[in-house]
Amino acid sequence: MANRKMTLPQKLFGQNPIISFLWGVLLVTALTAIIMGRWELGFVALATFGLATAPAILASRLDIALPMPFLAATTLFIFASFFMGEAFDFYEKVWWWDLALHGASAVGFGLIGFLFVFMLFEGDRYAAPPAAMAFIAFCVAITMGSLWEVFEYLMDLSFDLNMQKTGLDDTMEDIIVNALGGAIGAFSGFIYLKGSHNGVTTGMISQFIALNRRLYRKSKERLRKGGNDQG
Repeated sequence: MANRKMTLPQKLFGQNPIISFLWGVLLVTALTAIIMGRWELGFVALATFGLATAPAILASRLDIALPMPFLAATTLFIFASFFMGEAFDFYEKVWWWDLALHGASAVGFGLIGFLFVFMLFEGDRYAAPPAAMAFIAFCVAITMGSLWEVFEYLMDLSFDLNMQKTGLDDTMEDIIVNALGGAIGAFSGFIYLKGSHNGVTTGMISQFIALNRRLYRKSKERLRKGGNDQG
């Protein structure tokens, strides 16, 4: 109950100290860049900060609890993608930077897709075959990955960035990596439904569901009835 009385800034910067440090670095960098007249760096830093804090702000508004590993992974991904990738040109300096980030984000999209689909069924693992839920989660991941490619195109077009790198070839490589990562995330949901909760990705699924039981009401009801859901 104490957390509900905290202001939004207190909620945000009361997170893991590493996350708060990264957010602080972005704010300080943005302020310094603006003072020095380095507008592009200032814009990238502010945009990165906005995107990095967006999941926490949205979750707070929707009264959703985000597991710390999820929030940390999201912050690190956005920091590495926008700030390190664009401001410090890691996309050009490190050949695997773009592929690694797309692969990691795609796994996250697959996990988010599964959690969303499972939420629609209110946590009832028997509402549909596990393979069907995993397939829908995979489709959600592909959609989110494709929207990210559209976002990269619009950013390049609007702000003269270089997120697409080599154009069509880069986009197609990203889509392929997104499909592979999304399949991994969706398959994690499949094996979760089959009763495995001890892996890295299935553990994150279990943690999110445990923190947001009201969204997975039927899963909670089965626990009370002695079901085998340990999520």
